[in-house]
Amino acid sequence: MDEQKKKVVVAGGGITGLAAAFYLQKAAKEQQLPVDVLLIEASNRLGGKIQTVRRDGFVIERGPDSFLIRKKSMDQFAKDLGIENELVRNATGQAYILVNEELQPIPAGSVMGIPTKMGPFMKSNLFSVSGKLRVAGDFFLPRSGAEGDQSLGKFFRRRFGGEIVENLIEPLLSGVYAGDIDHMSLQATYPQFYEVEKRHRSLILGMKKTTPKQVPQKNGHGASKQGAFHSFRNGLESIVEAAEAKLEPGSVLKGRRIEQIDRRDGKAILQLNNGEIIEADSVIMATDHMTASHLFAPHGLLSDLQDIKTTSVATVALAFPKDAVVQDMEGTGFLVSRSSDYSITACTWVHRKWPTTTPEGKVLLRAFVGRVGDETIVDLPDDEIERIVLSDLSKIIQINGKPDFTVITRFKEDRPQYRVGHRQRVEAARAELKSQFPNVKLAGAAYDGVGLPDCINQGKAAVEEVIADLFG
Repeated sequence: MDEQKKKVVVAGGGITGLAAAFYLQKAAKEQQLPVDVLLIEASNRLGGKIQTVRRDGFVIERGPDSFLIRKKSMDQFAKDLGIENELVRNATGQAYILVNEELQPIPAGSVMGIPTKMGPFMKSNLFSVSGKLRVAGDFFLPRSGAEGDQSLGKFFRRRFGGEIVENLIEPLLSGVYAGDIDHMSLQATYPQFYEVEKRHRSLILGMKKTTPKQVPQKNGHGASKQGAFHSFRNGLESIVEAAEAKLEPGSVLKGRRIEQIDRRDGKAILQLNNGEIIEADSVIMATDHMTASHLFAPHGLLSDLQDIKTTSVATVALAFPKDAVVQDMEGTGFLVSRSSDYSITACTWVHRKWPTTTPEGKVLLRAFVGRVGDETIVDLPDDEIERIVLSDLSKIIQINGKPDFTVITRFKEDRPQYRVGHRQRVEAARAELKSQFPNVKLAGAAYDGVGLPDCINQGKAAVEEVIADLFG
């Protein structure tokens, strides 16, 4: 029986690869499919960017700290792993933008930077009178009529002018990609805005009509909406640990890197760094895109994936005694406009946003540095990064003394940039690969979404393709 099984290799043990391996084994059991799954990870741990530090009662995320609840696949993954009872929702509170040396509240009714309530927007100090009048032009402007892809910056500047883009939309939308809004692809990042303009003409009116209304749930601080994000009580790495525990014994290879891939008799032939040769009936490539490009370069394939640029970022978590940080304003954190002369790009007041992460009597701040065009700080020594971040934060909130400890994490050349034409670039790469390696599937953060639920969706989609190819 074992000799007749189909061998499927999942290359890469980040969240995409973990989901792919888990759901393929799940489908094999439920559908009684003769499949042998092998997950190969080059490093000595699974989870990729998901890394949780548990120290002195703190739960500190090195990489992503949460995921959108409205994207259901991560919650479903937790349920399938049996850890849905560990999910926690973020506490809501005022968020701010740092503009002109001051923290300004994000106006109530802003949906990803688009004002759906004109009263709070008109009262905001984020914008000048002329900037507010220019935004009102959205009520009268015709649809753009643009065909094909365009940058987010071009799209929003046409509808709203430059001021709201610089002071609100850019900090909100570019953060997850650490990208440049004037190069980011509208189609690949936020295609819903194009659809809203197409259907409703005015973005303001369209977003107002299409955004679900929140049910007021007072939390004691005046906030009237539920948190939109989930994490886990003991950190995001909980889902990595749960997934690894569920994978079948012997189905994970850590510390093994695929160094060469060939094809023979309809199979993919993988050579590992220890000299081992593996014959696979199908391969899910859940590595980063540069690794995929290099592996297939000897076959003249996937060279265009190198056009997907990356940028470097770092996270800086600082733990303090409660009385060392004086915060007069309520809230959960702030973003920094590009026009501000600061090295940090954002800061989360983690002890407020995620109360379960921080022991009583302590404060946890998490700052971010690095983005397109401003990456040199990521290469500095830890003590210098800490000094710069503390200097920036001390201009905004009162900090007395040094932190109890600091956790700095660098992600070098790691954040893929979805530039204009990204979808077409990815579609062309998949078509090119299919012509010579039809049994190899591409999935991961560089292709169809960088969020954790997006990566899980890609892993599950690759599993469906593999099953259709092998047993359809």
